[in-house]
Amino acid sequence: MLEVKDLNAWYGKSHILRGVNFEVGEGEIVSLLGRNGVGRSTTVKTIMGEVEPSGSITFKGQQIAGKKSYEIAKLGIGCVPENRDIFPGLTVRQNLLLGMKSRKGSARWSIEEMFRMFPNLGERADVAGGVLSGGEQQMLCMCRTLMGDPELIMIDEPTEGLAPKVVEQVGELLQEIASRGVAILLVEQKLTIALRISHRLYVMGHGQIVYEGTPDSLLKADDVRREWLEV
Repeated sequence: MLEVKDLNAWYGKSHILRGVNFEVGEGEIVSLLGRNGVGRSTTVKTIMGEVEPSGSITFKGQQIAGKKSYEIAKLGIGCVPENRDIFPGLTVRQNLLLGMKSRKGSARWSIEEMFRMFPNLGERADVAGGVLSGGEQQMLCMCRTLMGDPELIMIDEPTEGLAPKVVEQVGELLQEIASRGVAILLVEQKLTIALRISHRLYVMGHGQIVYEGTPDSLLKADDVRREWLEV
């Protein structure tokens, strides 16, 4: 579904991504792991058109490198940024309504279903997003992105700073998303959740992919974890 080949990106004169290659299949949960500063978030931003790319990015066989962010979103790619970018002055319900795109036919997700999956959001449907807890804002951001009915969703550090119970909810939501045929590219630093829910994993180091495998194979690759993941 998503195929990235020889992807390079720069911030000014700083060469951040250096020939990145990976792919995400339909309905797959693929995790992009690595320490802070290795280029994981830049990879997501580059795919989403926020950073000028060099190389190939294809989505469902169509070249999207160089397209505008709104054009990429319309093709069926959703993005949940690391900063939980909700509209703080709008209610939970209004945030979700803004996430809906104009479409014909049935969609995978509805506001009622979001509230069923996350009763806390339903109970606070008419509360301003800015007064929600960090975990609730993360859930709202993910649900708002789903309201756009993406076929691929990229999620950047969804469990950062969240309580263990909320982290568990995030993991359950990601598995539910994938079960409906939506592909997921997960940028995550917590190895436990990535190993539990991912079909495949890539490890980044110095702006490159340094390892590709399954959760089981990474568990056995002590040298990879020591060199590229563990603090």
